[in-house]
Amino acid sequence: MNTVKIPEILLPANADMHKWAVNACDQYTSDYEYWREVENLTVGSPSAFNLIFPEIYLKDQPEKRISRINETMRAYLSGGVFKKICGGFILVERTTPSGTRTGIVLSVDLEDYSYEAGAKTLIRSTEATILERIPPRVEIRKNAPVELPHAMLLYDDPQNTVLKAVSRGEVLYDFRLMQNGGRVKGTFITNAEEVTSALYALLDGRREKLLFAVGDGNHSLATAKTCWENLKASLSEKERENHPARYALVEVVNEYDPALNFQPIHRFVKTDKADLFFSGLKTSGKEFAYIVNGGIKTKIPFSEDIPQGIRLLDSFISGFIAKHGGEVDYIHGESDLVNLTDGGVGIILPSISKKDFFNLIISGGNLPRKTFSMGEGYEKRYYIEAKAIKKD
Repeated sequence: MNTVKIPEILLPANADMHKWAVNACDQYTSDYEYWREVENLTVGSPSAFNLIFPEIYLKDQPEKRISRINETMRAYLSGGVFKKICGGFILVERTTPSGTRTGIVLSVDLEDYSYEAGAKTLIRSTEATILERIPPRVEIRKNAPVELPHAMLLYDDPQNTVLKAVSRGEVLYDFRLMQNGGRVKGTFITNAEEVTSALYALLDGRREKLLFAVGDGNHSLATAKTCWENLKASLSEKERENHPARYALVEVVNEYDPALNFQPIHRFVKTDKADLFFSGLKTSGKEFAYIVNGGIKTKIPFSEDIPQGIRLLDSFISGFIAKHGGEVDYIHGESDLVNLTDGGVGIILPSISKKDFFNLIISGGNLPRKTFSMGEGYEKRYYIEAKAIKKD
């Protein structure tokens, strides 16, 4: 089994780490002020901000930004900005108000990953992939010499056997993150082979072989997969075996980590026909949700099969908008949703349970789009580590 690979990791050699690490590119996609502040904080300093494409700018002269990103990547590689960390993984301990979340940075084989619904691969997406979101990301990645991951993969380890196997070495970084991101510490793992064996052992005795489920960064990983499929057609069988683009750098986290919070993503329908929405929506089940209008919450029944309940709700919302107009938005915080509902109808959804998560993926395939989020925006993975994806 070669799903997990020990990567050659690139870390800043002498950078101010507070200025180096920035939040995931798919966060704060309507908040220009957030990203302007990041730019102001990092100007004139080596920073991951110069190597990523915040999605808020996807329609703002993307070709120029992509070209600048690729030039900066090459300059950082040739200019001694990076140092190489070889022969092991990195243990990442991220402290936020939710607690300290512990993950492992390693590489995974994209040959063992699929975002297709119903896939039986060892690595699977958890949400339906929006195919039209992949091409612009391919444009960003296809000529990039390095990747920086914000993808977080989950593994199912209720006994915490993987982290118990870890042997700690040198502390590689320990610093405060910008923009209220908390604190992060990275420690070299000296026994990567034993940790890999502990991960593979999670599959023992399981009829359905699922090692990792994508928690965050599904479209990022889907883009890496697409780029690899496009590239490997031009490679010989031998060249494919160890090409750096075949392996994606990720952080893997135990789904039972106490600081990892599964939070529902609520629905908000912008409409002036709230009464019609109320009268048309029919739900049932032993679980419950809330429908909200004008700040007033009303409890409604909801399916105990939460993903199926969300599918039915989303189908109703799509049909309602097609007939009566309006727009749907996806809101992470319950209080944020309630504050919006003078302008429409909100639906506060229940959260899926950690203990049910892997079984839901195994039995039902991809969850509906925007079913859950892992923590708040400031708790998402910050870019720190990098890996080459081009041959020297």
